Amino acid sequence: MDEVKITIIGAGVAGLAIAAELSSKYDSIVALEKHNTFGQETSSRNSEVVHAGIYYQEGSLKARLCIEGAQRLYELCEINSIPHKRLGKLIVATDQSELPVIEELLKKGERNGARDLKLLSKNEIGKLEPHTNAVAALYSPDTGIIDSHSLMKHFHTVSESNGVLFAFNSEVEILEKEDDWFIVGVRQENYKLKSKVVINCAGLASDHIANMAGIDIEKNKYKLKYCKGSYFSYAEPSPVKMLVYPVPHDQLTGLGVHATLDMGGRLRFGPDTEYVDHIDYKVDINKKGMFYKGALKIIPGLHEDSFVPDMAGIRPKLQGPGEKTRDFIIAEESDKKLNGLINLIGIESPGLTAAPAIAKMVSGIVDNLKI
Repeated sequence: MDEVKITIIGAGVAGLAIAAELSSKYDSIVALEKHNTFGQETSSRNSEVVHAGIYYQEGSLKARLCIEGAQRLYELCEINSIPHKRLGKLIVATDQSELPVIEELLKKGERNGARDLKLLSKNEIGKLEPHTNAVAALYSPDTGIIDSHSLMKHFHTVSESNGVLFAFNSEVEILEKEDDWFIVGVRQENYKLKSKVVINCAGLASDHIANMAGIDIEKNKYKLKYCKGSYFSYAEPSPVKMLVYPVPHDQLTGLGVHATLDMGGRLRFGPDTEYVDHIDYKVDINKKGMFYKGALKIIPGLHEDSFVPDMAGIRPKLQGPGEKTRDFIIAEESDKKLNGLINLIGIESPGLTAAPAIAKMVSGIVDNLKI
């Protein structure tokens, strides 16, 4: 049976960032991915926004890793010519009742360390982004967009050049502790290997992998809830040049139907929030009216017949409908007698932004294992 130091399960953006980070100082690393290439699920089905760190609970992993990750991400993009744009974002109050929400978001963002946040008056918004419906707005100039595929390709290239072996079409079906090793079994070709460390970055299947290792995912509150988010694109030139968000939903179940731009300047609205029992990426055309109505609230003058079904993604949430928002789980499981297993569960937004910081954190955990 082959023996390796580190096995990474999942080649989404978090798994790829971890592979790149660890491979700069460790050898004998294998990355297992059930799809035929990297980034086929949550990592490639999102708004591709580089978040500033406004929304998250002070002191949480989401807040800390988002702030650190955004800074590292922009540096990475500059150095490696990864396509990105620091477009800026407005969180708009569309009537007076929403003013306290954006004022509180300003305080929360500043406590988290989000940079250069500013409250704008109606007149100031008119000069900056005249095609919005707002009585006031929170302006985040540091928010941007990134080509997530180019970012993942960068991490993959760096990892491979550092000697990481990627095994695609390799779905893990066995994960068992045996003495100081983990036995990792792959469904395809009935292959098994022994690994000192296993890093579970399996995204939508991360709770399933934890369960496979012998963790009671109900008792430990590791069980994921699938939250589908659909997008509609706008088949006309964008009337806005930056990202425009409404005030967020209570408990951050979603950030409302917001307006984002891709690297080509195409306007897109979404995602909505729909808890589902299974993974399905079909966009329901019947949601068009709801998307139009939500978009019209923040950007007047849009045409409903220009709303076109675009794509959908699934977020791996730890909280269900109406439940209090949960933080990322990034845990080394020695207390469960699974020393060497590092679980990353519930890595939803701002996971893309936080990826470089998540990788650094996991690298520190691996260092402490002294493999």
